[in-house]
Amino acid sequence: METYSTLAVTSQEEFLFGSAPRPLRLKNGMVIGGGQVYPELNFTLPPLEITADSMPEVRSQYAGMIEEACRRAVDLNAPGLVVEFELLPPMTIHPEWGAEVTAILRETLDRFAESDGLRGALRVTPNDIREHERPPRMRGGHLWESMTRSFELCAAAGADMLSIESTGGKEVHDDAVLNADVAAAAYSLGVLGARDMAFLWDMIVETAKRHGAFAAGDSACGFGNTAMVLAEKRYIPRVWAAIIRVMTVARSLAAFERGAVGPSKDCAYEGPYLKAITGYPISMEGSQAACAHLSPVGNISQALADLWSNESVQNIRLLGGMAPTVSLEQLVYATRLMNTASAGGPEKARLLQEWLVESDARFDPQAYVLRPDVVLEIASAIIEESTPYLRVRRGAAEAARALRKAHSAGRLEISERDAGWLDMLSEQIEALPESEEELEALVRPGLDPGKVLLEEYAPWDGQARSAA
Repeated sequence: METYSTLAVTSQEEFLFGSAPRPLRLKNGMVIGGGQVYPELNFTLPPLEITADSMPEVRSQYAGMIEEACRRAVDLNAPGLVVEFELLPPMTIHPEWGAEVTAILRETLDRFAESDGLRGALRVTPNDIREHERPPRMRGGHLWESMTRSFELCAAAGADMLSIESTGGKEVHDDAVLNADVAAAAYSLGVLGARDMAFLWDMIVETAKRHGAFAAGDSACGFGNTAMVLAEKRYIPRVWAAIIRVMTVARSLAAFERGAVGPSKDCAYEGPYLKAITGYPISMEGSQAACAHLSPVGNISQALADLWSNESVQNIRLLGGMAPTVSLEQLVYATRLMNTASAGGPEKARLLQEWLVESDARFDPQAYVLRPDVVLEIASAIIEESTPYLRVRRGAAEAARALRKAHSAGRLEISERDAGWLDMLSEQIEALPESEEELEALVRPGLDPGKVLLEEYAPWDGQARSAA
């Protein structure tokens, strides 16, 4: 188990896109975080029921998507291509189906490498199907068994990197985010989520090692991105979504503490904090991810990316061609600009980074907490704490402080309504207990046993998986 008590990135000058202190070196020569930003393309099916009878069509769709994307990458002289295959739930419930698609993607990437010199890498992300059962069973049962077998078969079928968007603690966080309940959110992320991450990522790291793959990283998508989408729809305050984003850092860091090595998931907007703390490369998404969801961080999220992703796009026809191919072209041009700036030297790279940051940072608190200088300041404070809960509490406090300071100085626009919410949330943050035990005593009596099985979240010490 790795522990983090100091930052891997110590100065803003070295905190740049395309460069990470601990780059990831792949067998084909690609180096992620070694000076270049690569496109990471994620594609999915159009509306289609996935059954045994429809699997021939599913395989055909994925074969067509990867074939066209690779061909376009060659035509555009892309220096490399990362493809992410996010399994849809039926493909994880039936692990062989996901493995079949993984093998198709692997074969095509290898073929284009041999015929055209296109260096390609494959990230495979099984779905966290445990939440399909309510209340979720996190450490055993048929869904856990299917998910673990999915990782095993996809790794054997040729995945270079393994990831997941895990959901441990989400059954508590969903209510907490809507109720602006800071204590329940902290319990979800810093206690339940962190414990689940330790249990889950021990399995993923073990699987990756058996097959020569990389345990890449997780995403707090179900927490931070849920809050971002709710804020975009004006269901919750934007300052609350920004604070939640920083609160997710300790939870996602747990994957790296158990052995993950990056690149973290594209939808993990907490990625800049992970890069600052661990030094491992990250994938990010923003402006080219509007095909999947809207966000207020389209440019600033690019400022520290080592992979630049479109999040996901359905295989539908647009005027320019099939949507995955169109997305690939957008990603190639975006990363080409970033790499051209880097080739001009650190000063030019920092200039482009400054433009990306300043174009977004003042308009939304969720963008402001992704400023590289703010990330380094808050990450440094988070890592002073020794447990996930204390890191969540410290992150929330530091985020609220940074937002208030920036707003007072005229560097951040916050609506009058959100300013009032920031005051109320800050009061809750200041009232958070000093210890995890006190937090549990505060939150647990109010939890609905029909929604969460607390026995599924016992502290995990890394010993034999008797619970599974």
